Amino acid sequence: MTTAKKETFEASLQRLEDIVRDLESGEKGLEDSLKLFEDGVSLSRGLTAKLEDVKKRVEVLTKEGKDKLKAKPLEEETE
Repeated sequence: MTTAKKETFEASLQRLEDIVRDLESGEKGLEDSLKLFEDGVSLSRGLTAKLEDVKKRVEVLTKEGKDKLKAKPLEEETE
């Protein structure tokens, strides 16, 4: 999927959902289904990469001592 501008995560996710719906309908021919599948795989990989990037950036700030802040990964806080 090549677009001039980057789609938002939500727009990409909606497009992936549309592709899945189209493929599940069984109304597309073989070539169209293959193209949709390829687009879906590409979108899925892009969405996964975006989620991993966001996961790495999310930090929970916790107080540590006098006015000192320590950044912790979100996973540590929720366990």
